[in-house]
Amino acid sequence: MASYPLTVFFDGACPICDREIALMRRLDRRGRLKFSDFSRPDFAPTSLNISPAELGRIIHARWGDGTVITGVDVFRAMWEAVGLGFLARLSRFSFVEPLVLNAYAWFARNRLRLTGRLHACAGDTCTGPTSRDSL
Repeated sequence: MASYPLTVFFDGACPICDREIALMRRLDRRGRLKFSDFSRPDFAPTSLNISPAELGRIIHARWGDGTVITGVDVFRAMWEAVGLGFLARLSRFSFVEPLVLNAYAWFARNRLRLTGRLHACAGDTCTGPTSRDSL
């Protein structure tokens, strides 16, 4: 495991994502997690060297030592940080892990549509309530 703190990069304009992060903030009694909302106008992506489009495609986090993790590994790290390590261990069981990985991959592909922020896509062009949402 890399060193704390773990900085989680999230889309605060995504209602589902925002609720998950709010829960993690409440549960983080040891102060192991930091959060960076990449949907904010003052977000500075140069400090991470990952584009906002890539941050919007899949969840990212960075350990205190600079190691970047993505996807389900971010959730596992957050769960362990807040004392829900049993969820991380459960998600690694051979019969559970494929379900967790596939469920997150599906959510990541469809989260804009699920939250009403993406209305239609044709090829690489998507329309929605704001241009930022088509990341």
